[in-house]
Amino acid sequence: MRLERREGRRSIGARRNPAAEAAILAAAREVLAECGYRGFSVDEVARRAGAGKPTIYRWWPTRSDLLLAVHSAERAARIEATDTGSLAGDLSTIGRGMLAAWRSSPAGEAVRGLVAEAQAGEAALVVLWERFMPPWTEPVRAVLGRAAMRGEVEPADIEVVTELFAGFLWRRLLTGQTDDDRAAIERMARLLSSGRGRKP
Repeated sequence: MRLERREGRRSIGARRNPAAEAAILAAAREVLAECGYRGFSVDEVARRAGAGKPTIYRWWPTRSDLLLAVHSAERAARIEATDTGSLAGDLSTIGRGMLAAWRSSPAGEAVRGLVAEAQAGEAALVVLWERFMPPWTEPVRAVLGRAAMRGEVEPADIEVVTELFAGFLWRRLLTGQTDDDRAAIERMARLLSSGRGRKP
């Protein structure tokens, strides 16, 4: 459903106006869904949200930052914290949740576009590496931290397992394979969790 153009919203200085922020993110999500990454325009987001471009750029300094905010909002809404009691179960749940978020919302389009832009532009690369990756891998590190306490994984292996897990998901995103292939996801989770526990 198309958002109606809203009356201009006033900024409240350095602090974000929650209503204005919500309107901008909703408009950004809509523009991304309708126009795709290539057609995404901050001008159009501002028009639909009834917000000034200076406000948008003050809160999100680059187009990539705004797209990342759309992705973060979708991820927060669709992926819940999980604790199945096992590393394999946790990784499987997170993996299926992330693929579902990419598959059923504009978030996947935002990430694919950001990855492509990062190949040619340093600003997008900084956003991807410094502002996207840490929060994106946070739930993975959390379950690996719990698994280390249970003896399912060596603490020294957490970084490597995180990279392997991310690689599996990113390959699927970038090749358009975000379907809910539960068997493959669960197999990946079992492989990453097998044989990594602490030795007696």
